[in-house]
Amino acid sequence: MKSPINVLIVDDHPFIIQAYRNALNKYSEQGYEFTVTQAGDCKAGYEAITDPKNDFQMAMFDISMPEYAEKGIRSGEDLAMLMHETMPECKVILLTMHSETEKVNNIVRNINPSGLIIKNDITFDELIFAMDRILHDENYYSQTVIKLIGHKQNFDHNLDTIDTQIIYQLSKGVPGNELIKYIPLSPNSIENRKAKIKITLGVEYCSDEELVEAAKEKGII
Repeated sequence: MKSPINVLIVDDHPFIIQAYRNALNKYSEQGYEFTVTQAGDCKAGYEAITDPKNDFQMAMFDISMPEYAEKGIRSGEDLAMLMHETMPECKVILLTMHSETEKVNNIVRNINPSGLIIKNDITFDELIFAMDRILHDENYYSQTVIKLIGHKQNFDHNLDTIDTQIIYQLSKGVPGNELIKYIPLSPNSIENRKAKIKITLGVEYCSDEELVEAAKEKGII
C-alpha cells in the first residue's frame, strides 16, 4: 500500500461529492489509500486550505459555489489559486458545467490546473481514468475542454504497434470482424486487444466508433 493521499473535495452538491468518493474508493483497489476532507462552499474550502494542520496532495473544486466574500473567495477558481499559493505541490482538479470557450481558456491560462473537467463529459470510468493520469503526474482535460482549447492533451497511452494498427483500421471503416485481414492475430486475440485498448483509453463500454473518437481526442491517430 502506498502512502495515504490527502484529498480535499469542495462542491455544494452532496451527491457529487459522494460520486467523487466512490471513484476514489474504486481507484484505491490499485493500491492507493485516500484520506478525504470535504466541504460544501467556498468558506469551508478556504478554512480547510488555510488550516496549518492540513496538507493536501490532491484537491477537487467545483467552480460555481456559494462565495466567501469576506475573504474574496467567490468561486472554485479562487480556491484553486489559493491552493497553488498555500500548497504548490497539490494537484488541483477543477470541475464545472461551464463550456464557454473564453471561460475555459481563461481557466487553463490563469490557473493551469492538473485537471479540468466539464461535468457533462464525465462518466464514472472516465473519472477514475482522470485520477489515474493526474496521480501519474500528467494533466487531464475532458473532451470538451480539449476541443475548446484546440490541442491534444499529453497522453501516455502505452499502446504497441498492433494496438495502434487496430485503431487505425477501425478509423478507416474496417468492420471489427474483418480486422483479421489486416492484423496478424486470431479473432479472439484481436477482440481481447480491443477490450484492453478501451480500458486504457477510459472508454471500456463503448462501440468501435466511440473507441476511434476517443483515440482521436487523445492524439493517438
